[in-house]
Order: sequence, then C-alpha cells, then structure tokens
Amino acid sequence: MNEKKTDFKVNYKKLKIFEEYNTSDIKFPMVLSAPHGGQVFPEEFLKAVKMDIDELRSNEDSFVDELIRPASDAGIPMISMNISRAFVDVNRDKIEIDPAMFFNHPQKDLPMGRRCRVGLGVIHRISANNNNIYDGLLNYEEVLERFKNVYDVYHKRLQQLVDKCAKKFGFCLLVDCHSMPSKICSIMNDGKNIEFCLGNLFEQSCPADFSVFLKDELEKRNYHTTLNCPYSGAFITFNFCQPRRKIYTLQMETNRALYMEENVHKKNADFHKVSMDISASLLALAQFLLDFKF
Repeated sequence: MNEKKTDFKVNYKKLKIFEEYNTSDIKFPMVLSAPHGGQVFPEEFLKAVKMDIDELRSNEDSFVDELIRPASDAGIPMISMNISRAFVDVNRDKIEIDPAMFFNHPQKDLPMGRRCRVGLGVIHRISANNNNIYDGLLNYEEVLERFKNVYDVYHKRLQQLVDKCAKKFGFCLLVDCHSMPSKICSIMNDGKNIEFCLGNLFEQSCPADFSVFLKDELEKRNYHTTLNCPYSGAFITFNFCQPRRKIYTLQMETNRALYMEENVHKKNADFHKVSMDISASLLALAQFLLDFKF
C-alpha cells in the first residue's frame, strides 16, 4: 500500500445497520445471529475503494440470514447484519486492527493476531481473492466512526436480545451462524467434505450436550458435520459466552457449496432444501433446550 490517503466520511443516517426478527415474544432459550451476511455498502466507501462490489462480496457469508430465517419465524429471535463485512467485521475484536493501514493511527507497534496479519481483521485489508481493498492509507478517525455507528450498534442489540432471553428462561444459547468456502471443507483425509462445522471453543462455550445434539440432528439429515474443525469459534462465540450467567454460545458454519454458486453469489437449486434442513435442526435444538436440565 502506498502513501496515498484514502479519506472519506459516511452519512450513517442513510444506513439501517441490522434486521431483527421475532424478538418481541421469545419462545425458546435461543438467539440466532448472522453477522457476516450483510450486502449493504455505504456509497462513500464504494467511491473511495479500488474494488468492485462483486469482489467485495467475496468476503461475505452470502444468504446465511435467509437460510436460518424459517427457524426464526418459528419463534427463535434473530438478528442479522445489513452492512457488509468488507466495511467492518463485527465478528472481530476492535483491537484486531493493522496500524499500517492508517496514516494517523496512534500506535504503530500493536501486536496482531493471525487474522489481522493476513488482512482480515476488524477492518479488512484484502478481499477473499487476496487483493487490496484500498488504494491508500485510511483515516483512523473515520474507522472509529465505523465502530460507533455500525459495530457497536450490532453488538449492543445482540447483547440486549441475549439478556432478554436469559432473563426469561434462566439461560440462553446464542447460535452464531456463518458459511465457509467449499475449498476449506475438503481438508479432511476421510474422503468426505465437511458440510457443517460446529464450534464450541473446544467445549468451553456451551455444554457438550448442546453441540452434540445439533450435530446429531444435522447428521440425521445426512450432512457430514464436524466439531471445532476447521473452526472452533470466533469473536462473538468467545465474547458473548458467560457460563457463570448461563449464557452459552455455539458457532455454526455451513459449506457454501451446499446452497449457492460461490463464484457468482447466487443460490443454487438446493437452497430451499438446505434451509429447511438447517431450520428443522435448529428448531429441534430449541425444543431440546426448553426441556434441558442443568
């Protein structure tokens, strides 16, 4: 990245940050979150970057909110992000930031985690195709506005829903829903691609019964499902987990090849079936939670 400055201001009043569904009357001790499916790009951002929308969308979890919507319509509260992950990634910690991306970051020697080092921190440097999103250095003050007007807004509402659920039922399971590139899903040596991965931070984020039950439900529907491989959970799974308060988290990753044509961001012919299978599995888990005894 050169010394050119890429500086712009976003009119956040034009943006609706998230959608929420069936949050007034919670019927189950479960909340669904879809933080990476957003397809909205601030117009000021699009004018400032060097990349077209199609490539920017390569970073998103396309259609995940639609996949799980039938489960929400049956009574599970759900929140989904509208704003693109390429603009700000709400499933990262705010400290996962690369100071070298900014012309005015106050700390140039911040320690960086793996995701940040490869360019996929809270502010993405690259697309999924490994191309630079920006053609110059960013204004750190502008990024703080992204945090205030997008990141914090999503996290605040998600926390409110989790707290509401826990207050009503005495506990809550937050299922954070994502999709994974099909090329990652062929890493196992057993000859069968991973179709779902459930991450529970290696049994630290929820009782094993929860993740095993959902795994069994998906496998009843003939999906190859793994635990914690290749993903054990990311920031939301870690940050919202509070076992002492009986607030638990579980990350669910769906192989994109099951339901979409990855290269063109379109649903495939199996989308409806996969959606019904996922939603039926989530509803079975929700019913299981209603009857669960600690």
